[in-house]
Amino acid sequence: MNSKSKKGKGDASPPEELKNKDYERELKKLHVELVKLQEWVRHEGIKICIVFEGRDGAGKGGAIKAITERVSPRLFRVVALPAPTEREKSQMYFQRYAPYWPAAGEVVIFDRSWYNRAGVERVMGFCTEEQSKRFLEMAPQVEKAMVDSGILLIKYWLEVSPEEQTRRLEARIEDGRKIWKLSPMDLQSYNRWYDYSRARDAMFAATDTPWAPWYVARSDDKKRARLNIIRHLLSQVPYKEIPRDPVKLPKRQKAGGYREPDYPFKFIPEAY
Repeated sequence: MNSKSKKGKGDASPPEELKNKDYERELKKLHVELVKLQEWVRHEGIKICIVFEGRDGAGKGGAIKAITERVSPRLFRVVALPAPTEREKSQMYFQRYAPYWPAAGEVVIFDRSWYNRAGVERVMGFCTEEQSKRFLEMAPQVEKAMVDSGILLIKYWLEVSPEEQTRRLEARIEDGRKIWKLSPMDLQSYNRWYDYSRARDAMFAATDTPWAPWYVARSDDKKRARLNIIRHLLSQVPYKEIPRDPVKLPKRQKAGGYREPDYPFKFIPEAY
């Protein structure tokens, strides 16, 4: 078998490129369902916690944006924590994340999570091997407690190929809109592909549990990955559509003598 015919886990022949109009059409349908899920979560007091993990450039941010762009930020909260402070470093490891876990009627999405300790912290030497091992022992117990408290915990790993990761990170260098996404840490960790692979494998072996399994999304095709993730997310929540009264705009009040003021409004330049 030559190198061109080798395929990764579960790979198949690449499908045709998804056209923008087809992507937008399917995304719109899924957004309608996400709004239904949102109203169900609000009505029933459901607690949902979604974890997104994956290598740099795997598409976590884009997938999260696709989920949240048409729902209420008051119900769907995105958590992306910075590096821990010295005080946080002295706490019990999970203590830093617990305040952000959902209450009734909330969906919380972690853009990276407590699994930093199994990934970047382990690979880049920010924790000891013993600390990482202890984390992998504790995580299933903590997540069992979360689930037992009524939280629906859904964990996604976005799997990107080395070639596609390289293409995306190079694109960040060339695009002034994306350069902020390429941190010094991304550059340092880029060449440690197989260290991250070993860390991922150990993480799956220890924390892929019946109560909090890992779901893997192939993400080389960003558009298909987003659609597939949202569709899968919807399948994990047994939501129902909440009946709504028909909406009709009321008549606008009469002016009652009101006149627009002769005020020098500071309009912005209309360059477009």
